[in-house]
Parts: sequence; C-alpha cells; structure tokens
Amino acid sequence: MGSNTSTRTFAELIQARWGDHRDGLAYEGGVLSHHQVTAGAAARAALLGELLPREGEPHVGVLLDNGPEFPQWLGAAALSGAAVAGLNPTRRGAELARDITHTECRVLVTERAHLPLLDGLALPGVRVLVTDTDAYDELLAPYEGAKPEIDGRVGPGTRMLLYFTSGSTGAPKAALCSQGRLAAAGESLVANFGVRADDVHYICMPLFHGNAVIADWAPAVAAGAGVALRRRFSASQFLPDVRKFGATYFTYVGRAVQYILATEERADDRDNPLRVGFGTEAGAVDAARFEERFGVRLVEGYGSSEGGAAVQRTPDTPPGAIGRASPGSDLAVLDPETKAECPPAAFDPSGRLLNGSAAIGELVNRARSPFEGYWRNDAAYAERVRDHGWYWTGDHFYRDADGFLYFAGRGDDKIRVDSENLAPAMIENILARWPDAAAVAVYGVPDPVAGDQVMATVALHEGRAFDPSRFAAFLRAQGDLGTKMAPRFVRVVDRMPVTATNKVRRGELRREGFWAGGDLWWHPPTADTYRPLTAQDHAELTAAYRERGRESLIAAP
Repeated sequence: MGSNTSTRTFAELIQARWGDHRDGLAYEGGVLSHHQVTAGAAARAALLGELLPREGEPHVGVLLDNGPEFPQWLGAAALSGAAVAGLNPTRRGAELARDITHTECRVLVTERAHLPLLDGLALPGVRVLVTDTDAYDELLAPYEGAKPEIDGRVGPGTRMLLYFTSGSTGAPKAALCSQGRLAAAGESLVANFGVRADDVHYICMPLFHGNAVIADWAPAVAAGAGVALRRRFSASQFLPDVRKFGATYFTYVGRAVQYILATEERADDRDNPLRVGFGTEAGAVDAARFEERFGVRLVEGYGSSEGGAAVQRTPDTPPGAIGRASPGSDLAVLDPETKAECPPAAFDPSGRLLNGSAAIGELVNRARSPFEGYWRNDAAYAERVRDHGWYWTGDHFYRDADGFLYFAGRGDDKIRVDSENLAPAMIENILARWPDAAAVAVYGVPDPVAGDQVMATVALHEGRAFDPSRFAAFLRAQGDLGTKMAPRFVRVVDRMPVTATNKVRRGELRREGFWAGGDLWWHPPTADTYRPLTAQDHAELTAAYRERGRESLIAAP
C-alpha cells in the first residue's frame, strides 16, 4: 500500500469531490452524491470547530456501524485537522471505556443501537452525539451549507486516524496514521489496481478497522470512485449487494471469503460486476475457489497493522507465497535472538518446508519505515522499532531462494480471530474470576480455515470438577468479555505446567493444542454449551484442516 507519505493532505482529496454530483455513497437506505458527502463532511467539520478546543488533542471517537455517518465524520476530521479513533462495538464495559479515555476523545459519535454499550461507563469530559436523534439533527442544522474549507493547521503530517491493534499482552494499542500517509496509501492502491472514477468500492468490513479505511475507502476517495456500504458483513447478502450497487472492488480480512463460499451455489454466481478483491487470510485454496465460482480475482497481500512493513504479490509469485517486499522496503527474515538473517527455505518435491526451524524467523523492515507510532505508548514503540531503527513486525515468515516471502504465523502470544488480534492476558484476567479456577492460561490454536481459535487450559481448585453449563453461564455474565474472546476449546488439568521460575509453559500448551493430556472440552459453533471433544470430533476437525491445506499446522506433538 505504498511506503511513502504523500505531499498532499487527505483533506485535499475530500475537498476535490465538492461539486461532483455523481453517485458517491450508496448504503442500505439510499444514495448520496459525492457533493452531498463532502457537504456533510464540511458541516460536521464546522461543528467540530465549535465542540473541540483549540488547545489539546482534537480526537473524535466514532462508535458506529457502517453507515453514511461514518465516512462523513472521517471527512470532517480530515478537513478540521481532527483525528478519528474508530471504536470496536464488540468491546465491552471497562475495556471500551478505556479505549475512549486512552485516546483522549473529546467527542464521541454513536447511534441509538450502541447506546447500551455506554451505560454505566465513566467518560469524564466526553460529549456524546447520537446520530439518529432529533437532538443531533438540531445540533447540526446551523452548519448545513458550510463549504469544505481546510483548517489552516492541516498538513501532510497532521494526525488523522487512531486505530486499535491488539498486542500480545495488555490493552490494545492505538496506532497513528497521518493525512499524508493515508493519502499515499489511497493513491498507491489506485495505481496498483487501476481504480477508476466509475468504480464502486464495496465496504463490508467494519470501518473501525484500519483495513476498511486504508485499503477500501481511501483509494475510492483518491480516485473519485463510488462507495457502497453494508452496515455489517453478511455472507448471504454479499452477491445481492454487489449486483445492487454495481460494486467492482472489495476488501476482506479473516474468514469473510470462507463465509461467502459457504453460501449456496447458483448457476449465475459469475454474473456480477466485480473485478478484484484485495485482502488477507483467504488462502490459496479458497482464493482459487472464489475465482472459479464468481470469476473474481483475489489478491492476497500482507501489511502490518501499523503500516511498518508490506509484502506485495506479483504475477510470478509461487503458490503459497505472499509476494516480495513492497517498493522502498528492505524486508528480511531474522533470528530474533542473533539478529542474523535466516537461511532460505528448502522444500521437498511436494512443497513441504524441510528446514522450518532454521528458515522461519521474524519479518523485519530494515529500511525507513512509514510506521508513525502509537498513541501514548512509548514502550510499545520501542519494542516495535529497535536495533538501528528497524521495524520488527512480530510476525513469522520464511523466504525462498528467489526472495519470495511466506507467512508462518504471528508472535507466540498473539491470537487472531476473524481478523481481530486478541490479547491472551486480557482474556486470562477475565477467566481468572471463575471461582473454580486455580490457574488459567490462554493461547491460540490454528483455525481450520484462517487465523486462530481461542483455547484455555484451566487448573481447578482441589475437589472441584468442570461443569460445562456453569462455565458457559459464567462467560455470558462477564460484561467485558468481547464476542470473540470466549474459548472454543478448554483443557482441564490437575496442575498447570510451569518453568522453574513459575512461568506457564505456553509454548508447550500451544504445541499440544487439543491433542494431548487432560480432559478436553469444546464449544461447537452451533452448540449452546461445552461438551467433551470426542474421537469423532477430532477426526472431523482434522479433515477440515486437511481440506484447507492447513493440516501441517496441527501435527500432534
């Protein structure tokens, strides 16, 4: 997505759509022209000029589903020099409050559907605007008709986004993105995919994620292309939406492609206007299935959430590889301990990696990185950028003799579920409240399709027995347990494996997964509670991994 910062501001790209009366934003309830979207952004920018102090941090929290308000507030932030903190509505309680207060939001924009999430939260000094109310319309009315003037303080380095990316421990970090970097990303994707003004970008991934804003919305704005919004991703409505809106481009993360492929096939599936999909974690098998079924090419890429490293696919990229380093990068696979480059990967005739222990290392960008830091988190920045100013991604890769890069997994403690990084320590702190638990360890095991699933090993207090119904009821009662945090697998042991210094052997637990030791329970997707993992369950799970070409990730220890 381009490694340089543009000399243009994103506000200029917003301003350029003033007077453009073509359809610019289609959504489930109607259509707005480019001019109307820009006018809406201008009115909200003028309102922000009144609500935000001239001194301090002009940050706006946006807690909305994908609807016409979200891109207008993004545009308002660009014009006014404010920054948007996209807030994840699957976060709960104190964790959501922490996201809002940590990013020092002075204004919080939400909708009635999400108001219950704010009940009881301490948000001192935060002005809450509820978009689908008469009070909001009355507040905005005096600013209707404002022109899209760019605040004099706005420049390419002006902060525009604070988007959350989970680390391996502790609370999510808010990565920074300037107007210049966002403009450069949009312009780069326009060039890479030949985006035209008559294209329509279908945004079904949530706009509180960097993916939807940086990889889908930004290039549409840069090219003057149309945008079509789906309030929340729906696999069953994907193709009807594409046809209804005339969508030509979309982005995806995580299991979205697999969910679409799981819908009922129809003879006319290839009758659609799409020409390309861009994203991560679809996998080569499902990308081929998608193209065969829908006639649409999927382009798999890699980019660290913070923007510090990117891998681009080229036409000669071999099967299984992601691609080569993007222009301006110097990507290397290094041993995290010695800082030396790992040797090239060796493969057998079937393509199996033969020297994984030596070839797999951490992906590092040794060139000047576009990473712009984290909000109020110098320690996390120092962990990410170190050793001669190199950017350490925390992700594991290996490289073949021709320089093509292959993704091998994330750092040991990261868990990525449906494209979201989860922090095991945070989940452990919640599970530790369970009265029957003497010790808890949380880690990821590979998902059969993409990413990970959450697994927990629990050592019970002496004399206690695992009660699946009580455990499930306990999880439901935890207000700060996000919707993706509940363990899919639970291993019950008499004693937690620890090192000589009493640190839990998470690597050992992760390698053993749900194949060895202790009582194993799981929560099937269609079940109401946990039940024992049977031999039949194990066989079916193994078959699911084999079907997706991921069996090597679950080899029993």
